[in-house]
Amino acid sequence: MKKRTILTTSSRGLLEDTLPFRLFQKAKRFGVWDPADIDLSQDVKDWASFTHEQKVAILRLISQFQAGEEAVTRDLLPLMMLIAKEGRLEEEMYLTTFLFEEAKHTEFFRRVLNALGENDDLSCYHSETYNTIFNEILPTAMERLETDHSAEALAEASTVYNMFVEGVLAETGYYSFYQSLEKIGAMPGLLKGIGLLKKDEGRHIAYGTFLLQRLISEQPHIFEVVTNKMEQLTPLAIKLNQEGMVEDSPFQVNFEDTMNFTMKQLSVRMEILARSKGRRLEEIYQQSESELERA
Repeated sequence: MKKRTILTTSSRGLLEDTLPFRLFQKAKRFGVWDPADIDLSQDVKDWASFTHEQKVAILRLISQFQAGEEAVTRDLLPLMMLIAKEGRLEEEMYLTTFLFEEAKHTEFFRRVLNALGENDDLSCYHSETYNTIFNEILPTAMERLETDHSAEALAEASTVYNMFVEGVLAETGYYSFYQSLEKIGAMPGLLKGIGLLKKDEGRHIAYGTFLLQRLISEQPHIFEVVTNKMEQLTPLAIKLNQEGMVEDSPFQVNFEDTMNFTMKQLSVRMEILARSKGRRLEEIYQQSESELERA
C-alpha cells in the first residue's frame, strides 16, 4: 500500500482560499436546516381545497422530486470516492455536505407527502423519459466512476448529475412549483422548503461547474465531451416537459414559458463552461462562489 501523506499536518495545510473550501464554509452556515421544522399545517388545509386536477399536477411534481432526490442521494458516492482517492481534500470535505443535503431533501419531500396523506405508489407519475434519466442514465454515469477514473468519465458524470439533473431539470421543477403555487398563495410550507433546497442546490451546481472547469482547464478536449453529452441530453429535457404539461393547466402555467426557461438553463450552463476554456487553473480555484452559484 502506498504511503499516504497527511495533508493537514504538512506544510500544505488546508487550502482555505479555494472555491471548494469556501463552499464547505457556506454549507456549514446555510445548509443546516431541518425538514421537521417546516410547518405544513396550512399546506394540509390548502391541499383539501384543491381540485383533483390541481392535486394531480402537484403530485406529479412532488413525486418526481421525491424519486429524483432519492436517486441523487444513492448515486453520489462514486464521485466522492474518486475525489477522495485523488487526494483532493477540500473537495471531499465539501462533498460530505453535498451528500448530507441530498439526503435531507429526500426526507423533506417524504414529509410533505406524509403530511398530505399521500401514501400510495406514485410511480405512475414517472414517465418513460423520466425513468430513462433517473434509472438508467444517471446511475450508469455515476457507477462508471467505480472502475473508470478518467477525466472523460468524471466529466460525463458531472455533466449528467450537476449540469443536467440539478442545473436544468431541478431548476425547471422549482420554476414550475412557484408558477403553480406562489401566485395563488398556496402551500407555504412546501414553498419554504423549495426555497431552502434551491440554496443548497445552488452550491451543488457551483461545485459541479467548478469541477468541469477544472477538468477543461487541465485537458481542453473535455469541453467537447461535455458539449456532446449535453446535446444528447437536451431532447430528454424537452420531452420530459412535454409529458408533464397539459394545454389546460389547472394552475394556468404556460407551457411555452416553462420550455423557454428550460432552454435558457441549458444555454446558461454551456456558456459559463465555454468561458472556462483557456483560463488558468489558479483562476478557477480562486473565483468567487457568486460567479457559479445559480449561474
